[in-house]
Amino acid sequence: MTVKLKKEISICQSTPPLNFIDFCAGVGGGRIGLESLGMSCLGFSEIDKNAELTYREFFGQYEINYGDLMQIPPNNLPNFDFMIGGFPCQTFSIIGTRCGLADEDKGQIIYGLVEILKSKEVNYFILENVKGLLNHDKGNTFKTVLKLLHDEGYHVEYKVLNSLNFGVPQMRERIYLVGIKKELINKNFNFEFPTAYSGQNFSLEECLIEEDESFIFDENLPAYQTFLNYLNNKYNKGKYSVEELLSKEYRVLDTRQSDLRIYEEKVPTLRRGRHGILYVKNGKLRKLSGYEALLLQHFPKEYALSVKGKIANSKLLQQAGNALTCSVVEEIGRSLLKALGRTDG
Repeated sequence: MTVKLKKEISICQSTPPLNFIDFCAGVGGGRIGLESLGMSCLGFSEIDKNAELTYREFFGQYEINYGDLMQIPPNNLPNFDFMIGGFPCQTFSIIGTRCGLADEDKGQIIYGLVEILKSKEVNYFILENVKGLLNHDKGNTFKTVLKLLHDEGYHVEYKVLNSLNFGVPQMRERIYLVGIKKELINKNFNFEFPTAYSGQNFSLEECLIEEDESFIFDENLPAYQTFLNYLNNKYNKGKYSVEELLSKEYRVLDTRQSDLRIYEEKVPTLRRGRHGILYVKNGKLRKLSGYEALLLQHFPKEYALSVKGKIANSKLLQQAGNALTCSVVEEIGRSLLKALGRTDG
């Protein structure tokens, strides 16, 4: 069953709602953020077939996927007001290739997005990437991105925001770029990035709610012995005992590095390839599930439940790691609408 949650729009609204296309859509975190403000989605662009399956479970089997944005003839797209996109970040990430714009596969997606902005004369956009984009190639890559956007007539604001401040207990720093056509800006325009989320805030206890016993991590699993060996490697030896680690409920353990990292009341950044997050609940270690990972990205529970058990857990973990945090996009969109003097949201 498809889950669609949209905020009702007053019939007294003085201007028609904005419409948008969801580029590099993943599983639609950005779309959820904008739809919560009353905006309308005209379609999406996503080349990952597994992500597309989840996207369609969320939003409907008949949603239009325009495919690879680098191959879309702009004339095939409808006119739209707003672009949302979390363009590929692996080439700018400190854990990625760091090839930047030289990466012909992912690094040059920004050129495709700019071409669509230009051809369709899009009025507004929100783009997202990893914080590493700021300092890649000593800042030159980011300067190039800004110049591309400025040269096409956009006023651009940008800021690094942490999802931890926007309703979810996840440490996730990302850079957000907000653009508006310069001719649409009047003397009263004053956009400010939000600093907090105005909606429902989820605690760690509200996100880590998986009840399936298959996620219990104990001596019944072969991987548990590997974990015990991990606690006794040269980085961790003598620092921790299993009993001590289990002594506090909702303690989060990150085992992705040689040295164990421990978090209280929050989780580390979810990433596509990160599967080593454990947490303590009812005195036992549990593995983070894909269902919980979606909640940690502020996907509504109805959405997360609709794919739980239907989409493979490993795929959901990857997709949540790639997703935009819904609440951050929503709050940025709300701030932009306020600066524009619109009544949406």
